[in-house]
Amino acid sequence: IFCTLIVLLSALVPAAHSHGFIHPSLIMRRKSHPPPFSASPSAQYDVKYFTQNLDHFSFTPESYVKFQQKYLINSIHWGGASSNSPIFVYAGNEGYIEWFTQNTGFMFDIAPKFKALLVFIEHRYYGESMPFGSKDVAYRNASTMGYLSSSQALADFATLIIDLKKNLTAENSPVVVFGGSYGGTPILAFDFITPPDGFDNVVSNDFRSESENCFKVIKDSWKILDEMSSSPSGRKTLKDSFRLCKDGDVDGVGGWLSGAYYEAAETDYPTPANFIQNLPAYPVKQMCKAIDNPSGGTDMPSRLYGAANIFYNYTGNMSCFDLGASDPHGEGGWGFQYCTEMQMPMSDDPKESMFPESTFNYTEEMQGCTSRYGVEPRPHWITTEFGGHNIKRVLKRFGSNIIFFNGLRDPWSSGGVLEDINESIVAIVAKK
Repeated sequence: IFCTLIVLLSALVPAAHSHGFIHPSLIMRRKSHPPPFSASPSAQYDVKYFTQNLDHFSFTPESYVKFQQKYLINSIHWGGASSNSPIFVYAGNEGYIEWFTQNTGFMFDIAPKFKALLVFIEHRYYGESMPFGSKDVAYRNASTMGYLSSSQALADFATLIIDLKKNLTAENSPVVVFGGSYGGTPILAFDFITPPDGFDNVVSNDFRSESENCFKVIKDSWKILDEMSSSPSGRKTLKDSFRLCKDGDVDGVGGWLSGAYYEAAETDYPTPANFIQNLPAYPVKQMCKAIDNPSGGTDMPSRLYGAANIFYNYTGNMSCFDLGASDPHGEGGWGFQYCTEMQMPMSDDPKESMFPESTFNYTEEMQGCTSRYGVEPRPHWITTEFGGHNIKRVLKRFGSNIIFFNGLRDPWSSGGVLEDINESIVAIVAKK
C-alpha cells in the first residue's frame, strides 16, 4: 500500500507524501538485505549532482559550506521547455534515491501521457548526498548532523528545482511534486493529533483480516519469547529455530519479528515487489499461511520463523539471519531526525493490537536520544512549524492543488488526511 501526496504547482511550493516509512520503535533497526540497485528499462535515468548550501537559514560563515546533492533525471518523454511541458519531481526521503526511484513506477507510467521530465532528488544526509564529504564525518556528532531537518531538505529541493528550471529555460513549466515515506509524512501522526495506537492497530487488523489464528499466534508469542530468552536452553532453541547467525542475535528477535510484521503491512502490494525486500504478492497473507500451515515444526518459534522467512528470505538465499547487519538502504540519519523533530507517539492497546501493551513515554525517548545523539527531541516543533493541529484551517489558507492518497491497509494511513479539505485539496482513500 503506497500513500501518495501530489502537489501541482505553476510556480514552486514545498511538498510532502508516503511509501514504507520506518516505525519509530524500529529506528536504526532495518537489518535486512535489499535487492541490489539495477537500472531496469522502466527506471532509466542519468545521474547528476548539484552544489548545495549546507545551511539555508543563517548567514554565518559555516552556512556557505557546500556539498554535492545527488539527483536522477529522465528526459525520454519530456516535451521540452518550449511547450511548457511539466516537470515531475520526487522529493527524496530517508534512503538512497535509487531505492525509491526504482519503486515509483507510477511516475514512469504517466510520464509519456503528460510528456513530463522526471527528476528524483536525494535527501541530504542520505545515500550519497553527504555534507562534509563523507558519512563518517557527517554523522560524527550532533554538531555535524544538526543540519539534517525537514526545513533544510525542503529548501534544498526548492533551490535545486529553481536552478534546474533556469538552466533548462523552463521557468514556465509546471512542477508536480511526488513524495514517499517520510517525504510524504503522515502529517497527523505528530503531537497526539491522532491516537498513538493507530499504526499498530492497522498492522494488527491487516493480519487479523487474513486469519484469526495468525493474529492470535502472534499476539500470544511475545510472552513465550520473553520466557524462552530468559534461560540458556530457551535461548539456544530460539537461535536454532530462527536460524540466527550469532548467539547475541537472540536479544533482537522481538524487534526483528516486529519489523517483518510492520513492513509487510506497509508493503502489502497485490503484485510481487522488491522495495524493502524481494516479496511475494500479498506478503501478509503469505506470512499468515506460513503460521497457519507450517512446513516445518508446529511449535510457536517454527511458525514465526516461517512467517519471518517469507519476509526476510523469500528468495531462499540466506542460510542464517544476521540481526546486526549494516544499513543497506542508507537510512542511518533517520534516527537523528526522529530524535529531533520527527517524534511520532506510538502505543499499543491489548484490546486491539497483536503487539505487547505499551504506552508512549517521552522521558524514556528523551533519555535514549540524549544518550545516542546528545540531543533532546522537540515533540511540538513539527506542529509549530507546519501547523498540523488544525490541518484543515492551515491548508485552506496556505495550500492548494494537493492530492492525499491513502490505502487503509497501510498503517501510516492512521496519521493521514482521509477527507477532502476543499475542491483543490482532495483525499483519495483505497479500502484495499
